[in-house]
Amino acid sequence: MPLYKMLCISAHFNEYKHIKQLVTQTCTHIMNNGGVVRKIDSWGTLGLPQRMKRHSTHHNYADYWTLHFDTSPRTLQSLNKIMRQDPLVIRWTVLRLGAKAEDLALEGRKAIQGEEFSTNT
Repeated sequence: MPLYKMLCISAHFNEYKHIKQLVTQTCTHIMNNGGVVRKIDSWGTLGLPQRMKRHSTHHNYADYWTLHFDTSPRTLQSLNKIMRQDPLVIRWTVLRLGAKAEDLALEGRKAIQGEEFSTNT
């Protein structure tokens, strides 16, 4: 199963129960389909670089969070469908960090620990 990293920009509410519900729904979907959630990281509430519209609502502030996970490509397709339909999600992107566990032995560990960009060339 490939290792993925998802960055999600979700609508900001004063209570964090909405974000907790979205993250829980996302992680549960991945785990119920045989995937593994490796790391969840919240970047907090930030101002958007420009006003964004999603599901007929304009947003100026949003909650940013990332998720590292392993899952099959089929589960990733269904996850994208869920994110597209959820009114809390403004934008999201999924990056594939690696394809096989053997290839990720060292690189995957660095990616999850936050050392994705190496200056050694």
